[in-house]
Amino acid sequence: MIAGAVRQILVILVRVLVGARGEWVGSAPEPRTRIYFANHTSHFDTLAVLSALPRGLRRRTRPVAARDYWGGSALKRFVAEDALRAVLIDRDGSGGGDPLEPVEAALARGDSVLIFPEGTRGAGETVAPFRSGLHRLAERFPDAELIPVHLENLARVMPKGSFLIVPVTCTARFGAPLRQTPGETRAEFLERARSAVAELDPRREGTAT
Repeated sequence: MIAGAVRQILVILVRVLVGARGEWVGSAPEPRTRIYFANHTSHFDTLAVLSALPRGLRRRTRPVAARDYWGGSALKRFVAEDALRAVLIDRDGSGGGDPLEPVEAALARGDSVLIFPEGTRGAGETVAPFRSGLHRLAERFPDAELIPVHLENLARVMPKGSFLIVPVTCTARFGAPLRQTPGETRAEFLERARSAVAELDPRREGTAT
């Protein structure tokens, strides 16, 4: 109950600070197993996506986060694992075993997951090349719907290297489902997935707003 209250407080706080509204372009908020993959520009990214989801989907969507950061203290672990129901992974492989195993376990249970395939925060101007984890999850869970998400304005809320929070309006834009193409290489799939996120940016010519 405490964790649920903290989650709701965080959602309200993010909505007050950044708006965090959701816009669905080519897909709809449906209660099915999904892999949401988004660009990464701010510490607020995870909360912005969760806040933009309807409550029912929010409860079943588990963000993937780095254990080396979110497991660094009891408070961080509580916020990540209890309040946000995050899946913590050892992204540097320091824990031994398979870093993606906890994510696959969540998908196998029917949960949705939220990942940031760039692996690190960018400046918000472009979407960096994706790491291979998204491709592996897509191969192992072909029935999970792959939904690209573009976060607009989050880099302005707390620019990289700054601790100053600037209230702005953020939009989480959810795109059309992506599917692997027969014969497609890992590199081709990852570039197509990266492009699917980038093309949701309203600043690009011809992108729906």
